[in-house]
Amino acid sequence: MLKQLLAGVALCVGLAQQASAQLPPKREMRGVWIATVENIDWPSRRGLPTEQQKQEFIDLLNQMQRNGMNAVVAQIRPVTDAFYASPYEPWSEYLTGTQGQAPNPYYDPLQFMIEETHKRGMEFHAWFNPYRAVFNVSRNSVAANHITRLKPQWFLTYDNKKYFDPGIPEVRTYVTMIVRDVVKRYDIDAVHFDDYFYPYRVPGKEFPDYVSYRLYGNGVMKDDWRRANVDAIIEMLSAAIKAEKPWVKFGISPFGVWRDRSKDPEGSYTHGGMTNYDDLYADILKWLKKGWIDYAAPQLYWERGHRLADYEVLLNWWSQHGYGRNIFIGHGVYRIGSSAAWKNPDELPRQIEEVRTLNTIQGSIFYSAKSFRGNPLGIEDSLRNHFYKYPALRPLMPWLPNTTPYPPYFIDAFERPGGLEIHWSDDDTSGRTKQYVLYRFEQNEPINVSDPTKILAILPQSSDPEYKDLTYVKGKLYTYVVTALDRLQNESPLSEPLRMQIQNGKTAFVFEP
Repeated sequence: MLKQLLAGVALCVGLAQQASAQLPPKREMRGVWIATVENIDWPSRRGLPTEQQKQEFIDLLNQMQRNGMNAVVAQIRPVTDAFYASPYEPWSEYLTGTQGQAPNPYYDPLQFMIEETHKRGMEFHAWFNPYRAVFNVSRNSVAANHITRLKPQWFLTYDNKKYFDPGIPEVRTYVTMIVRDVVKRYDIDAVHFDDYFYPYRVPGKEFPDYVSYRLYGNGVMKDDWRRANVDAIIEMLSAAIKAEKPWVKFGISPFGVWRDRSKDPEGSYTHGGMTNYDDLYADILKWLKKGWIDYAAPQLYWERGHRLADYEVLLNWWSQHGYGRNIFIGHGVYRIGSSAAWKNPDELPRQIEEVRTLNTIQGSIFYSAKSFRGNPLGIEDSLRNHFYKYPALRPLMPWLPNTTPYPPYFIDAFERPGGLEIHWSDDDTSGRTKQYVLYRFEQNEPINVSDPTKILAILPQSSDPEYKDLTYVKGKLYTYVVTALDRLQNESPLSEPLRMQIQNGKTAFVFEP
C-alpha cells in the first residue's frame, strides 16, 4: 500500500513538472470571489461614501486584472438583502450601515460592478446566498420591509442566525423569483451559489424544521426529504435562469467533500468530516448528472497531504465526477501562512500546477480577493510572472447557445511613434461579437492560435476597433491575425493574416487570403 501511495505521489509530481514545462492553457477559468457579507472584501466598511465605494471596487478589479483573473464572483445578496435596486428586498446594511437605506449619492452597485468588470474583459458571476436571512440575530439591524418581518413563518433561528426553511414550497418559489429578477434586469454572466443550503451542523443542535417536515414530509426519511427540497430549488432555478436568458450560466461552489467512501462507494477517500450529501443535504453529483448546473467549483481549501481531506485525493476525485460539465477548483488563498503546511510558499502554486495536469478540470477560483493583499508568500508574483503571465479565454460550455461570430478583417496598419497601430473591422450586424483576440507571430513562424503566448490582446468590441502594438520593433517582420468572440467566448475563424514585408527597402503591409 505504501509503495502504491509513493508511486501515486511520484506520478503527481511528474505530471506537475511536465505541465509546468508545457504551454499554459489557452482556455482557463481564473476567477476570484469578492465577499460582501460582514464587509469581508468589499466595501471595506459600512457607510463609505459612494465615490469611495466605487474607487475601492475599481482598485480591487485592477489588482485582480494584474493578477491575470478573467472572472469575478461577487456577492450581491448576502443575507436576503440587496447590493442592487431590488423591488423585493432592502438595500444591504453592508453598503450604508443601515439595512434598507439606499446609497447616497445614489447609484446601483450591481450595475456599476457589472460595467466595470466587463470593461476589463472579465466575466461577472452574481453570487447569491439563497437561504441565509440574518447573519447575527442579536446584532444585525433588520429593515421593516425585510422578508423575515413580512413572512416570519418562513424562517427558523439556528446558531444565532436566521434562515429560510427550505422545506416550505413558497420559500423555493420566492428565492427563484429573486434570482430570476436579477437575471432579467442585469447583464450578469452567471448565477452563483456557494455551499450554504441547509446550514452547517452545530454539535448537539438539530435544525428546527419539525413543523415543515410534519406538513410536507409525506413519510419520507427526513434526510432524503431535505435533499429533495434542495434538489427542487436547484431544478427550479436552472429552468428559470435558462428561460430568461439561455446563455446565463448557473454554478455552485460546494463544500469540497461530496461524501466519504466509507458511506458511499462513489465517495472520496476522506474521513469523518462534514459532507455535502449528509450534512448540507446538497447532492451536487445529481445536479451535474442531470445538467441542472453548468459548473461546480468545489472548495478544496486543504493542503496536499492533509490527514483527513487531502487536496490531491479530492482534486483527482472531482476530476472524475464532472459528468461533462465544467469543474473549477476553489483555492483557499486565505489559508496562506495559517499553518505549517501553508507557510510553504510552494503549497498554492503546486496546487495550481496539479489542476493543469487534469484535462477534466477547467481552471480555478480563489477565495478571496482581500487575501491577495500584501502579496503573501509571493502568490501575486507567482500568478503574474508564471501561471497567468499570458491571457486566457474562458472555458467553453458547448451545451449553451453557440453564436460563433463571423471573422473580422484587417483594414490597415500604420507605423506610429512608439508602436504599430492596427485597424480592423467586421460585418457583424447581429450583435454576436463581444470581444476580439489579436495574435502576433514572428517572421516565418507558423500561425498557431492554440498557443496563448501569441495573444497580443483581448479587446472589447467597438465600431472602429484598433490596437497599438507597443512591443512592435521597427524592421522586424510580423504576422498578425484577429478573431472575434461571442459573450460565451466561442471564437470565430481566423481573419486573413496581416503580413509585413520589406519592399523597396521599406516596410509594407500585405493582406493575404
